[in-house]
Amino acid sequence: MLRIHFTPQDLARVRVATAPDPLWEITCSLHRLQTSRGRWAYADWYRETRAALAGTQLGAAVRRLLVPVLPRARYLPDFLTPHVSADGLDHGLAAIVDTPPERVDLEIRTLDRITGAPDWAHRLRERETREELAKLLRTYHEAVIAPHESRVGAALAGERALLARHTLDTGLDGLLRGLSPAVRWRPPVLHVDYVEDRDLHLAGRGLHLVPSYFCWQSPISMADDTLKPVLVYPVHGVRATAPDVPADATLAALLGRTRAAALRSLALGATTSELARQLGVSVPTASHHTTVLRDAGLVFSHRHHNTVLHTLTPLGAAMLRVTSRQEPRLSGSPQITGATEASPEQRAPQPGAGL
Repeated sequence: MLRIHFTPQDLARVRVATAPDPLWEITCSLHRLQTSRGRWAYADWYRETRAALAGTQLGAAVRRLLVPVLPRARYLPDFLTPHVSADGLDHGLAAIVDTPPERVDLEIRTLDRITGAPDWAHRLRERETREELAKLLRTYHEAVIAPHESRVGAALAGERALLARHTLDTGLDGLLRGLSPAVRWRPPVLHVDYVEDRDLHLAGRGLHLVPSYFCWQSPISMADDTLKPVLVYPVHGVRATAPDVPADATLAALLGRTRAAALRSLALGATTSELARQLGVSVPTASHHTTVLRDAGLVFSHRHHNTVLHTLTPLGAAMLRVTSRQEPRLSGSPQITGATEASPEQRAPQPGAGL
C-alpha cells in the first residue's frame, strides 16, 4: 500500500498532465510486453508490436537492453522517467543523458539489489552509453508508440475532460475518489494499491497526476521521495480493438465519416487542438467541423482565454444515444470497458517474457 499524505497546500497543487508522457508510456508499454495480464485490453497493439519487433535488431535490443533496466518489477530507476518528459520526448531523453553519474550509480545499484541489473548496466554512468540508450528509447517510441499516438492522445483528452467534470461536480474530493479502482481517498491520505508498503509525504509540493494509456490497473510512483511527487495511473475507457463494422456507421451516413467521428470525440469534451489530434486533421479543419456542428445545434463552444472547449448539446448527446442503439454489434465481440481483475497487478520481474 502506498499512502500519499496531503496538506492543505498540496490540495491546491494537484495537477493533471496535459499530454501523454512519452517516457512513462514507453515504460508501461514495455511492462505490457512482459506479461499476459491485461493483454486482451491491448490485443491489436500487442499483435502489431510483436510483428514490428520479431526477428529485428530493435526487438533484440528491447530484450537485451530495455527490459532489464525497465523491468515489470517493484523498482525502476527514476532517472529513466524524468519529470521534464511531460514536456515531450526530446526533453525527457536530454534529461536522461544529462543525469549526474553519481545518481545513475546509486539507482543502478538499487536496481541490482532489488530486482537484478544486467552486467552492462554500470556503464550507464558514462554519458556515451546514456546517449546510446536514449537513441534506442527514441527508436522504440517511433516503432511502437508513435503509430498509436492519436489513440493515446484521445484517451488522455477524454480522461482530462472526465476529471474536469468530476472536479466541477464534486470538487477535488470527487477527482481524487474517481481516479482508479486501485485508489481510495480518505482525507487527508490517498491510499493506493501498490507493490510495497510505504508513505509519501507531499509536504506542500503537490501531486502531478499522469494518466497513462499503457498503465494497467496498478499505479506507479517515483521510488525517490525527494523527487517531484508523481502518480501514474491507468486512464478510464476503452482500449479494445475497434469492431469490423464501424461504430458510427449510422451517424456517418447522416453527417459524413469525419464529422461523425468529431461528434463522438466531443462526447467528453475537447479543445479544437485536441480534436484535431484525435481526428488526424489540421486545427483549421477541426475548427470548421466544430463550426458546422455548432450551427446545427449539436455542439457548444466555450472560449477561455486562448482555448475553446467544445462539448455536446442535449441534442448532440441524444443523437449519439439514438445512433448507438441502432448500431450493429458483432457476435462474439462484447463491448470492453476496462473491467478489472480480481486483484491488483503485481509487477513481479519477468524479464523478456512475451517478446
